Amino acid sequence: MLPSGIYYYQLMRPRQDIIGLFSTFMQFEADCFSGWVTDLKLRRDMLSCLEHASEAPASESSWALYWHEVWRVQFRSLAGRHLAAYLQEPCYWAAQRTVKRFTNTQYKLSDYFQIAIAEVDTILKGFRPGKGSSLKNYAKIALLSLLKDVLRQRREADICTNWALLRKLSKKRIEESLSHAGLSPTAIAQYRLAWTCFNALYVQTQSTSSSQLPKPNWKLWEAISNLYNTERYSQLSLPGPKCSPETMEKWLNNCAVWVRGYLYSPTDSLNAPQMGRESGEVQDDLPDPLHESLLTEIIAQEDAQNRQAQQYQINTVLMAALWKLDSQSQLLLSLYYKQELTQQQIARQMEMSQVSVSRRLSRARESLLEALVQWSWETLNISLTSNLVKDMSTTLEEWLRVHYDEPHSPVINLESLG
Repeated sequence: MLPSGIYYYQLMRPRQDIIGLFSTFMQFEADCFSGWVTDLKLRRDMLSCLEHASEAPASESSWALYWHEVWRVQFRSLAGRHLAAYLQEPCYWAAQRTVKRFTNTQYKLSDYFQIAIAEVDTILKGFRPGKGSSLKNYAKIALLSLLKDVLRQRREADICTNWALLRKLSKKRIEESLSHAGLSPTAIAQYRLAWTCFNALYVQTQSTSSSQLPKPNWKLWEAISNLYNTERYSQLSLPGPKCSPETMEKWLNNCAVWVRGYLYSPTDSLNAPQMGRESGEVQDDLPDPLHESLLTEIIAQEDAQNRQAQQYQINTVLMAALWKLDSQSQLLLSLYYKQELTQQQIARQMEMSQVSVSRRLSRARESLLEALVQWSWETLNISLTSNLVKDMSTTLEEWLRVHYDEPHSPVINLESLG
């Protein structure tokens, strides 16, 4: 959580008003928060919107929805920067939680914060206003998961060959990497099919490390290209010409380069307000003025009942499953997630072995995951794959952390359920 007491007051004081929330950025010194810096262009932009609007949003959540809609429709740079300013605190919160839980990495608080800021576009793309969750709450949960993924992927990408890296990727991650590289939908579909054919035919031998898989030989490249040429008619809306083994090798090498670029997105200057861009007229970069139709749409999004009902059902299912656990399992979960004790500390407090603590914690989480999987299968009619169950497990972990951290407002990321 954000710092408490006097430090928390000092941290929040410059951002008490709406204008400050959408125009100020955190600064760090020696890995500690050192203050806020105002982006003058963003501040003038907010003032201009307030002056020109006949009916401006009153709450920060409504402003967040407004800027998200402007960003989604127009993809204006100022809208994205306003939202990057607004999400400073969720990024800081996620960085604090991550640095506390992963103490054996080379990353510091400011590093985690910059990684989180680099994922703001991913947060904005994944946020669905109709779900009933605010952008800030969604960002807090999603950023925790993203930071954990980034740590795992960067650690693996450091030692992996191109072929081992491609074998470890999920379909979702390869699509994100290709999209991040700026490829067209047609090209993304072609590269994704090439990656699928590679995964189908490249089999790891028992004598080879999973991180040091060698380059496929010519015979395998030929088999991959033949499979691609056969599957393109049924898998691609635009099949395109036949591809040679050389093309397959080139495409998959490109995929590995784009994946590494996606996992290692530069973060040094993403959070810095662009203080030097003061030339030209202010209105050159302003989004369209607030208007009735957009405000009406925002209100409709905030009142969307279907997604809120689904959110409520999921929380109800998990809460019911939680209360069905025996009292000792509930106590173990509370000690682990609420009090954030280690397994060794729990074992000493409850006079149990660490092995027993670990086993009972795993069994409790498995019971909750089984309830979530069963609900998803019965309600959403989705096919359950190993990757989907893995995503649900990650989602459950974040739900538990938020539930015990903020027990009155648990929120779950519905996107991970299919």
